[in-house]
Amino acid sequence: MWQIDWSKIEEVLTYQSDKPMIFSSGLFLFLFLGFSLLYVLLRKKDTARILFVVLFSYYFYYKSSGTYFFLLGIVTIADFLIAGRMSRTEGRGKRRALLCISLAINLGLLCYFKYTNFFYQMLVPLWDGSFQPLDIFLPVGISFFTFQSLSYTIDVYRRQLQPLHRILDYAFFVSFFPQLVAGPIVRARDFIPQIRQPLFVSTEMFGQGVFFIVSGLFKKAVISDYISVNFVERIFDNPGLYSGIENLFGVYGYALQIYCDFSGYSDMAIGIALLLGFRFPINFNSPYKADSITDFWHRWHISLSTWLRDYLYISLGGNRKGRIRTYINLFLTMLLGGLWHGASWNFVFWGAFHGIALAIHKFWRSLLGKQKGETSHGWKKILGIFITFHFVCFCWIFFRNHTFDASWTMINRIFTNFQPQLFMQLVEGYKPVFALMALGYLLHFLPDSWENFCKKEVSRMPFIIQTLLITATIYLVIQVKSSDIQPFIYFQF
Repeated sequence: MWQIDWSKIEEVLTYQSDKPMIFSSGLFLFLFLGFSLLYVLLRKKDTARILFVVLFSYYFYYKSSGTYFFLLGIVTIADFLIAGRMSRTEGRGKRRALLCISLAINLGLLCYFKYTNFFYQMLVPLWDGSFQPLDIFLPVGISFFTFQSLSYTIDVYRRQLQPLHRILDYAFFVSFFPQLVAGPIVRARDFIPQIRQPLFVSTEMFGQGVFFIVSGLFKKAVISDYISVNFVERIFDNPGLYSGIENLFGVYGYALQIYCDFSGYSDMAIGIALLLGFRFPINFNSPYKADSITDFWHRWHISLSTWLRDYLYISLGGNRKGRIRTYINLFLTMLLGGLWHGASWNFVFWGAFHGIALAIHKFWRSLLGKQKGETSHGWKKILGIFITFHFVCFCWIFFRNHTFDASWTMINRIFTNFQPQLFMQLVEGYKPVFALMALGYLLHFLPDSWENFCKKEVSRMPFIIQTLLITATIYLVIQVKSSDIQPFIYFQF
């Protein structure tokens, strides 16, 4: 009568490669409820609470990447010790050497797991060999937690941050599970001061947390997953089988899919952190409302774009070494930003396109004599949004496809075999997909004041209504989700 189902317990405790733990999975939602109860009980015991969160975070990462959670330990111990030593070292040369060690460890791990096969494939022709990919597993989120840890050692090197004296606190910063595997990339100087503060979650914070979680779940598990499985994947898997208009709307669908997928994860991470008493910076700000490519990167993946600006672009010289050098620095920053996304020439070209566009836009603004922060209005703004959105969509073609041949096929079909007369037939055949796409873009282009209004209204709701709102969203997710778990797109980065 009380027989224990050991297989279920094993499933909870062990890594399942086909079922990684993600925020929208039933297992996480169930475990988070139990986690929250213990977290509240430990609210007045800082060290015990921090240790509990670190252990849960390592478990969370184990459920996402298996035994590769030891990489978190390597990064944590190494950068904690290096930063501590750096703060006690006076000579600039010695401190720079310590920073180089930190860079070598973090970027070395990143390069080995992410780029070994990429560079190996490039070098094979030198000895007329045949390329056989090495069996190297890419740990989930390695690009995120290595960059996050580097922000700490670089800030300590620049004397912008005092190093931590407790390794437990640093482990908390590096491994904090809400943003561990897909960001946002939280800066050490923004997050570390919050670690030892008394645990306090105001009514406003709780309400905002509920809003972000509901918003993120809806974006990811309802809009993104549905249009991906039922439309976008079909187009991108075989672009040559479809007309130009079908390919075009496949690109529009992917633009919405990747936004809802990634911003949905960020929203859930921000919401969960708020429920735990921590504040993360906003990672997306309606990016398709951007009226220039520069504005787009002020709105898209903000934590990465600002990281690249502060730790790469400025380190290269920024705009301090003349106009030509500024354009080169912009291009190199985005080129490396593209490579950060994946070990593929597609990502390199994607980054190069954005780098060239940023340089051209900066040059154009200088010709017009526009000041930094000056924006367009009226029809100029509308035209800017239209051009920027379609340039970004054009770049998504290379980002999403695995080969250049597939990208060129898709572009060729759009420009040479458009067949606009198929539009109504396309909509008729994919009614739910186009309804969700229309809803997704409508919500995206609504005025910011509408989102702020909804956020405030959710914050004012009684606790029971907020609970019912989350329950209703989870029920909706269950009704529309596909049979298989759809991992977040940025897990691969």
